[in-house]
Amino acid sequence: MGINHFIIALISLTCLFSFSASTNSPLPLSNASGPASSELHDMIEVMFESPSPFAFDGTTLESIDDVLSILPSSVDPALQKICGNTDHPVECIKATIPFLDEKTPIEPLSVLKAGIEAMDNQTKDALAEVTKLSMDPTTPKNVVPILQKCIDVYNNILNSDQKSLEAISNRNLVQLSIELGANVENVLGCDNAFKQAKLESPIKKMDAMLAKIVSNTLTIGVDMVHF
Repeated sequence: MGINHFIIALISLTCLFSFSASTNSPLPLSNASGPASSELHDMIEVMFESPSPFAFDGTTLESIDDVLSILPSSVDPALQKICGNTDHPVECIKATIPFLDEKTPIEPLSVLKAGIEAMDNQTKDALAEVTKLSMDPTTPKNVVPILQKCIDVYNNILNSDQKSLEAISNRNLVQLSIELGANVENVLGCDNAFKQAKLESPIKKMDAMLAKIVSNTLTIGVDMVHF
């Protein structure tokens, strides 16, 4: 199996730990829920940065079979299959699993809804951060207009998210595709504004994660969802 499937198996377990330990409210994407979750996140970081084989906790993991030997049997293969067909399968699983109820059938539409909720949460976090920076008196004056651009971008994404959910309720595939596609353009706005000003974005990592969620929702919504 390829490296994507290798990573998917690990991130699935990480998310399952987070999901089972959480309350009804989903945790922020960046939060770990305990030692087991933290250890597996460390393992994934090693995998991203190092060639195979991977050593973790004294064990050398050379193949997907080695990984499966330390994973629970409850990892949902349906979610792995759906996310495996996106451009960012790791982020797909990590983002959507906190929003998937245990009783919810794992199918493209339910994963899409979860992805839109994850996008909404990530956007709200980014919006809160840029709003705080724009009001900080220590923020350079030439940065404030760029932050305002980012605020507009995030509000546009939130607006499209709501329209996407409405399109799902109305079973309007054309409108759904339009709104999901609009977010692909929207999500580039903040980072592009900083690049044009030749400045480093203070929320570059948040934007990068958001862009991957946006890309994944578009792929699922256009290629996998059928009303």
